[in-house]
Amino acid sequence: MSTTNNKSAAAGGGKVRWKRFGGMMAITAAMTGGLIALTAKGVLAANFSISGMAFTVTATELKGQGFEQFATLDEMIPDSPNQGDTGGQMVVIVSAIDTAELHNLCQSVSLGGMFLKITAGANNNPVRAQSLVVDSDLISGDASFNNINVGQDASTFDKVRDRTNGGTVKGNPGVFGQQADTVNIKNLRQNNYATTASTFTLPGLKMSFSSTGC
Repeated sequence: MSTTNNKSAAAGGGKVRWKRFGGMMAITAAMTGGLIALTAKGVLAANFSISGMAFTVTATELKGQGFEQFATLDEMIPDSPNQGDTGGQMVVIVSAIDTAELHNLCQSVSLGGMFLKITAGANNNPVRAQSLVVDSDLISGDASFNNINVGQDASTFDKVRDRTNGGTVKGNPGVFGQQADTVNIKNLRQNNYATTASTFTLPGLKMSFSSTGC
């Protein structure tokens, strides 16, 4: 379960503007497309073919212990009706958290004229997840990290345990990434294509059809 602790860059526990970092990761993903042609080893969210339909996730606050982020490639089934001009492959930002709490979680997916909406984690009773892995192409919010390394090789990550398959969540050799001891994001908003977790507890779960999304 151990990995090489190759710390390419380090920073203090100050705040990082999430929108700016999200843009930087997207640029990096495009530049390293050749390096991530293979699915990242150990990433839970890459264990299935994505539908290609994006879904929105929001939370008033996310608190996480053990954080990693890097780029990878998700694939749809052959001849998926949702592939458009992507060829059935999408470069995404992988955000992995060892243990997470999400306050006032909302998730919605557009079904053409209506939304399937899920809410949970209100009234100071947050949603809780272990080995949470999310694949996104857009992330926004206000984030702060403790003991963050920016520019570390994603194959050396060791902050997030893979409780389903064993070992740790990590990317491919040579892929740019960051990891931190903790992460806190307020007013989180994500455009996601896949989410997995070894455990996911949603107190106050409500699922319904709605005319509006999150």
